[in-house]
Amino acid sequence: MAQQGIALFLMNADGTLQRDVDRAAVERAHASGESFWLDVRTPGEDEFRMLSEVFGFHPLALEDSRMFGQRPKLDSYDGFAFMVVYGASPDEDGLVESHLFYNGTYLVSVHHDVAPAFQRLREAAERHHRPFERSSVLLYRIVDSMTESFYPLLNDFDERIDALEDRTFASPDDSVLQEIFSLKRRLVGVRKVVTAQRDLFGSVSAGSEDLPGVTEEDERYFRDVYDHLIRISDLLDTYRDLLSSAMDVYLSSVSNRLNAVMKQLAMIATVFLPLSFIVGFFGQNFAYMVRNVTSGRDFWLYGIGTEVVAIVALLYLFRRRRWI
Repeated sequence: MAQQGIALFLMNADGTLQRDVDRAAVERAHASGESFWLDVRTPGEDEFRMLSEVFGFHPLALEDSRMFGQRPKLDSYDGFAFMVVYGASPDEDGLVESHLFYNGTYLVSVHHDVAPAFQRLREAAERHHRPFERSSVLLYRIVDSMTESFYPLLNDFDERIDALEDRTFASPDDSVLQEIFSLKRRLVGVRKVVTAQRDLFGSVSAGSEDLPGVTEEDERYFRDVYDHLIRISDLLDTYRDLLSSAMDVYLSSVSNRLNAVMKQLAMIATVFLPLSFIVGFFGQNFAYMVRNVTSGRDFWLYGIGTEVVAIVALLYLFRRRRWI
């Protein structure tokens, strides 16, 4: 996984962005009572201590935030909600896991991997200073951006599967099989988190999950995220079926190549079968044959001629049956 050093970014409600902020700046933002977003990358003990002391997050939520590799989920605590949300990342597994602390006024995100979705939001804030009236709007922007980040990954899947299908028909070798298995492993990993995230936001958009400060109007926006996740999940299922089909085509191609080789070997063995009989027959050391088969004419007629006739007859039979 791609990791970088500890960094803290603070975005205020007016859309202004501060880079590499310290604890004092975070305390000022928290004391102001205004909405803000604090993004913490690769946190250490000092950062978790700050989250505990400044925001008063529940110890169980902080313990969860230290453990990465979780499924998407939403846990409600007194005064805030803890969410695990995934997006796409240009690293080995193609995923970035982000833990979100949300209380209706502020939003704190914690992650280790590089998050292109967060980078785009920060760059847009620096260029356009896009304000957000309330933190629920910011939460929607973040989860929507993380969801949209899956589309480039899906395009990469699509292109690689197309290339694999072409190679499977043209030259099905071991490298094709290895790439099919590699893609299937990545696809299973992405599909596992997207399916869980789809169910999570399905509950949020239906109002089944309690998020502080989320109004009925906000639920409509989260329904849009849910629709995108449904589409992404359907595409992943399609790619899984395509990879399974590519695997079947590969196995069929290998089987056909094996059958072709066996057919060639069977034809060669069939050609040599009568030849082995002829040379075996004339190789018998009987006195009659030794005394009577003595001339050059007998050698060419019986010895070589019968072998040539047998080969020609077999080739004619193979051609009639369209084996060659």
